[in-house]
Amino acid sequence: MAYIDLYNIYKNYDVKQIFTSMNFHLEAGERVAIVGANGCGKSTLLKIASGFEEPDDGKRVIDRSIEFGILAQQPLFKSGLTTREAIEAQLIELKEAQNRYQYLSEAIAKNPDNKAILKEHSQVSSYLDHHNAWNLDSKIERVLQEFQLKSYENRLVNTLSGGEQRRVALAGLILRSPDVLMLDEPTNHLDVYMVEFLEDILLKEKFTLLFISHDRYFIDRVATRIVEVENHKLVSYKGGYKSYLLQKELRLASLQKEHENLLRLLKKEEEWLSRGVQARQTRNQGRKARVFELREKAKDNPTLIRKLKVDLEREKRSWKGEKSLAKKKVLFEIENLSYSISSRQLIKEFTTRILQRDKIAIVGANGSGKSTLLKLLLGRIEPDSGLIKQGIDISIGYFDQHREMLKDDATLIETFCPDGGDRVQVQGHNMHVFGYLKSFLFPKEYLDKKIAQLSGGEKNRVALALLFTKHYDCLILDEPTNDLDIQTINILEDKLISYQGSVLFVSHDRYFVDKIAQKLFILRGNGVIEESYQSYSEYLDIEKEIHTLEQIEIESQKAKIDTPKKEKNRTPKLTYKDKRDLEQLPNKIEELEEKMDELNSCLSNPDCYNEIGLTQVSSQLATIESEYEELSERYLELLEKVEEIEENS
Repeated sequence: MAYIDLYNIYKNYDVKQIFTSMNFHLEAGERVAIVGANGCGKSTLLKIASGFEEPDDGKRVIDRSIEFGILAQQPLFKSGLTTREAIEAQLIELKEAQNRYQYLSEAIAKNPDNKAILKEHSQVSSYLDHHNAWNLDSKIERVLQEFQLKSYENRLVNTLSGGEQRRVALAGLILRSPDVLMLDEPTNHLDVYMVEFLEDILLKEKFTLLFISHDRYFIDRVATRIVEVENHKLVSYKGGYKSYLLQKELRLASLQKEHENLLRLLKKEEEWLSRGVQARQTRNQGRKARVFELREKAKDNPTLIRKLKVDLEREKRSWKGEKSLAKKKVLFEIENLSYSISSRQLIKEFTTRILQRDKIAIVGANGSGKSTLLKLLLGRIEPDSGLIKQGIDISIGYFDQHREMLKDDATLIETFCPDGGDRVQVQGHNMHVFGYLKSFLFPKEYLDKKIAQLSGGEKNRVALALLFTKHYDCLILDEPTNDLDIQTINILEDKLISYQGSVLFVSHDRYFVDKIAQKLFILRGNGVIEESYQSYSEYLDIEKEIHTLEQIEIESQKAKIDTPKKEKNRTPKLTYKDKRDLEQLPNKIEELEEKMDELNSCLSNPDCYNEIGLTQVSSQLATIESEYEELSERYLELLEKVEEIEENS
């Protein structure tokens, strides 16, 4: 029997029909994502499946032996609990089982032939195995760190923000490890590092999962099946997000006239995803082969660890000056910008230029200063030092989660046509307001609705649609995909890709960033802002590999400390040549890096390599790369020698 069976389900809210003769089944081990337009019934399906809400008609059949766990949008905690206590309160049964197991183990030691004790001991052991609950304390510690809750562990949980409270509830839920885990937008309020941790734990612990998400990379990595709420029923697609796109395109092909706009967006989405994945695989193939080849050797060889880290850091630092030499209008000139909050440095001596038609994603961990950078650019806060020079006659459109450009007492048509009429200008095209709003999934009857009557997701759609009816040189967007369904995010992406102005945006949505951004501002949280032209996924992959190498290095150092030291031979000394190389090699290596960048740039420009000769450019690059490898190896050996001298001194 399936864990959950829903048969012939009907559900209405007042006059609004949600489900008609809907059927759904969840098997053990499945990880099912629920997708669909906002308001179609995704959360209702989750509530009916969990038993939190009853259908108007139909039948719900569940396996009574299984345990359900659901993440609410607004979790509730007992008053007086700290953050750590709120997590532990969700694990009381597991803690009691651990204590009981300890007691029974001691009882068996005293009376090994007692069959009743042996039987109960086996049952409790199986229960702890089933929930993987043997090392709960270390798991609590890890989840506090990964969800950035460690600094709040002794703070009253009810004093945390809504997003932080959801992280507390999610932490306890995944540690409790119920048989079926039900999550409504679990990646909301998580930065990319938290999302990756969540993905890893969901896959490692092998949960049966039913979840709602608009994070397409999360869906693609986690889901084994997708169900889409469509016309008050469910349509099921096997696999993750990429597979869903392919299957849906085939299904909609026969309905092209009715679904022409959606089909076009889906096709673009699928083509982009295929290109992106294939390109990343091609670019990463050599690096990953090198990583896996050297990783085992590196465990016993600090020189190899450092060399691999240098290679990866160089790959991560792919930006050296502007890629394009074409003249573009300068929108912002930023010089030595610094900003601190409560003595914490968020931005330190940041210098850059933002040009016409740049599409820049501002990314980083929660609290690293992303929204602060936007406010500095908008002039809403003043920097501690440095300058932000704005171009002459620059117009800026701003979108944030407060939707400050909307007036609650205005209707949709008044919002888009404040001076009367029913026409709007959209990126140089004169359109009927209904035709335009239809592209943002608003039906005609919404034109006379007040903004105050709309849901949060609908207000976001209105605010984003309004931005594209104005002439702006630059759009500044703070988390534009929050509260949007995937279909609306696709529409937004389509608009931004064709947008002729500059776009700066903050987002944790890796898929959205990869698709829109041509450049990244990466906030490290310590004041440093890195700039990169890589895709965000590539950057995160390299960062993860560097972190793995750092862990190997730490373990290697620990092993070195734990190993009894042999009697040391005579302390090595630096020769005259060593000293000279230590002084000169960094500059030589930097010069070679610049030459390699120039030649790589030439290889991507037909005018350049045709003038010099493709073979000659490739040959020069190979020679310089070989010299670079040789000098880098020599420099790393010298650094190791210096370290050994310092250890022995």
